[in-house]
Amino acid sequence: MNGVYNPLLTCLSVVVAFLASFTALEGAAMLSAVTSSRWRHAWLAGSACAMGIGIWSMHFIGMIALTLPIAVGYDLDVSAASLALAVLAALVALATVSRGHLSARRLFAAGVVMGVGVAAMHYTGMIAMRMSPSIDYDFSRVALSVAIAIGASIAALWLAFHLRDSRRENIVWKRLAAAAIMAFAITGMHYTGMSAATFAEGSRCLSAHKVDANTLAFVVGVASTAVLVGTLWIFGTQASRLSASLDRATRTIRHLGTHDALTDLPNRAYLMARAKELVQRSTRGGGALAVLFVDLDGFKAVNDTLGHKIGDDLLRQAAERISGCARKGDLVARLGGDEFVVVVSGLPGAQRRGNGLRAEANDASPIGNTDAGAIADTIARQILASLADEFVLAEAIPIRIGASIGIALSQDESTTLDTLLSHADCAMYAAKRGGRNTFRRFEDSMSQSTLRSLHIQRDLHVALARKQFDLVFQPKFTVDGKAMTGAEALLRWAHPVLGNVPPLEFIPIAERAGLMIAIGDWVLREICAHLVEWDREGLAPMPIAMNLSAMQFNLPRIVERIDAIVTAAGVPPERLMFEISEATAMQDVDRTRRIVQSLRDRGYAVALDNFGSALSSLGHLHDFRVDQIKIDRAFVSGLDDTSARSSALLSAVMALARVLGIEVVAEGVETVAQSLKLLALECDQMQGFLCGSPLAGGEFRQAMAGAFAMKS
Repeated sequence: MNGVYNPLLTCLSVVVAFLASFTALEGAAMLSAVTSSRWRHAWLAGSACAMGIGIWSMHFIGMIALTLPIAVGYDLDVSAASLALAVLAALVALATVSRGHLSARRLFAAGVVMGVGVAAMHYTGMIAMRMSPSIDYDFSRVALSVAIAIGASIAALWLAFHLRDSRRENIVWKRLAAAAIMAFAITGMHYTGMSAATFAEGSRCLSAHKVDANTLAFVVGVASTAVLVGTLWIFGTQASRLSASLDRATRTIRHLGTHDALTDLPNRAYLMARAKELVQRSTRGGGALAVLFVDLDGFKAVNDTLGHKIGDDLLRQAAERISGCARKGDLVARLGGDEFVVVVSGLPGAQRRGNGLRAEANDASPIGNTDAGAIADTIARQILASLADEFVLAEAIPIRIGASIGIALSQDESTTLDTLLSHADCAMYAAKRGGRNTFRRFEDSMSQSTLRSLHIQRDLHVALARKQFDLVFQPKFTVDGKAMTGAEALLRWAHPVLGNVPPLEFIPIAERAGLMIAIGDWVLREICAHLVEWDREGLAPMPIAMNLSAMQFNLPRIVERIDAIVTAAGVPPERLMFEISEATAMQDVDRTRRIVQSLRDRGYAVALDNFGSALSSLGHLHDFRVDQIKIDRAFVSGLDDTSARSSALLSAVMALARVLGIEVVAEGVETVAQSLKLLALECDQMQGFLCGSPLAGGEFRQAMAGAFAMKS
């Protein structure tokens, strides 16, 4: 029994297949853009239903398009089962392509599952006709239809995965073309499967009395088209929202990348990106450019004592005041911390005084002055006046701060913004040395020490990585000089250009740059490495002391940080002593007491360094419970005087230390007379050039091996 295809229904099946394919591509794109797990599952379920209905409708319309010379109908239960298979196949497809990676193995496996599912849907739909006798199939064509289904599924999955990105060029046209290819593959599979079916002469359709085929064709066609078009409309609406959201997110990310999160001012990256443009625009035609480097005076004290919340509020208000002093078209940026930059562009250059003249804060220059330097001076003066007013911060706390400002003027187009920033920074340090709350204009003759400080600060960042630091060991002796009792590890820096940089010069710079944490960790690791090596050589164990900087000491969980390094090195805690300066210890007496106790509980020894520099800690010796106090060298040098004042003070300190069971070490002992007086005062230990210069690691090892002692 032969049938005839209805051309209109055949065309409708192709259209529905096309819509189903395009829905699949759009659904894959939508799923890849959704990040919420809840919404992702909802979109996956909805998209699978729409796509499954589309594929099922295409096959059903294709079957109905075949007109047989008998009445035909379809069993609703079996038809529903075939629809469920189509939705399940679509679910597998969309779940596969919505993942981040599509391997060849997973693509093939998913393609087989989807292809078999689509084929099962087709042949289950054929069963819904309930023909008697049963439909006879050409199994070679059935196999071909299944192969086409699997091949079409693999191709569909590959296309859907690679066309997920909605931002690709001409993506809509590419998806339309891909949907057309998928539609012809799907319909090809269907009509190949239909050609495999042979209806016997005299066959009857047992479902003919249930649902009329023509009515069902119309309902299925209209309903499926409505579902697919509706789904695409929802996809389009959501895609527009996602696109708008993506654009907003992109703008936000771009803004965050070029602006400071706290003050919303441009950051260093934005400033340097516009550097060339700013200089060229201002210096073209003989114009000038001024850079004002603003550093807040007293901010660190506010931040440390009142907390970061108050500090952040202060920075925000300071940023608003600085911005309010700039002219329209000037650029105000925050470089980080409490440092701001104002780039004053479009200044007249014909009458400018140049970088060679110095401007004091009390110069009177109206903003309308045609001199570029005078205009920059006036803006700096306005900033100082604005920042000098009282700040009312969170919790209604009134604060007064100041600022130091450095100014640099461009000479010509060859001047770079990086150079101007460096010069302005140099001038700012000169303003700080000049008493703070003032401004200075950069001069070629300006103190080279500032430029050297900048050089040192820059190179400190790479000194650790390039192994430019080293340790030397200052021995400690009994006060009679007969026995070495230990040593203090001292940091040294051999700069490749500047030579040996004194610790008194680079350590304060490292503190300001926030590098002492990393440097301190390196020092402790190096000490531990030396101790392990000396123990391996069988040398007599001696305690090694290191100084904890104020930045290290104020670090949260500093004791745990120390313990982690020492434990990792396998060094017994009793081999180490940590020295804390008197000034650092007195910043927060309660915290100092807790940290000292915690260190001693773990087995470390603790010394109070520079003791007596202010005598402020004398009353807290009992509270601190340190193992050792180190008398400041100023008192020791006073022992050479005929005045008995130094001897009396040291005698009182040593008497108190003996009562508390604390060892006393005299620092900076340089003369025999000093050592004899210390011996008479019953001082426990001493160190200084009289005892010996600081020794490199190898020299100190030899000193320990030879039971080195000072020779009087």
